[in-house]
Amino acid sequence: MFKLSEIKELIKLVDESSVQELEIENEGSRLSIRKPGKTEYVQAAAVQPQVIAAPQAQQPAAVVTEAAPQVDTTSHLHKIVSPMVGTFYRASSPEAGPFVSVGDKVVDKTTVCIIEAMKLMNELDADIKGEIVEVLVENGQLVEYGQPLFLVKPE
Repeated sequence: MFKLSEIKELIKLVDESSVQELEIENEGSRLSIRKPGKTEYVQAAAVQPQVIAAPQAQQPAAVVTEAAPQVDTTSHLHKIVSPMVGTFYRASSPEAGPFVSVGDKVVDKTTVCIIEAMKLMNELDADIKGEIVEVLVENGQLVEYGQPLFLVKPE
């Protein structure tokens, strides 16, 4: 199993290099990292959970429950997504206030955040007129290509 810190470091290394694709297998786990091309689409496949039985002397038996299907209550909302892999920043500097907050009105040219990739600061515009309903990521968090960052209620 890969640790989150290891995955983040590998993503950073791939992002900063000329390597386009990296696949690693470790202890039965497989990790694949690809840089998206201009016409490439990224699809995530659902992973089936595995129950690993531990000896009874070490820990009690695991109880597996099936979660109820989730209903998408955000389908009427517009998602502002990350155009690249990088670090998400809500403000232009640590001392500055966030570009936008929940309840703020935005237009298509409103800057909503900065994505830092390879030491370059890339401003991201709202691309829609509406109201910010939810901020989906934390300041300083590593984000993926196509990852939703904000939910906007269109006007």
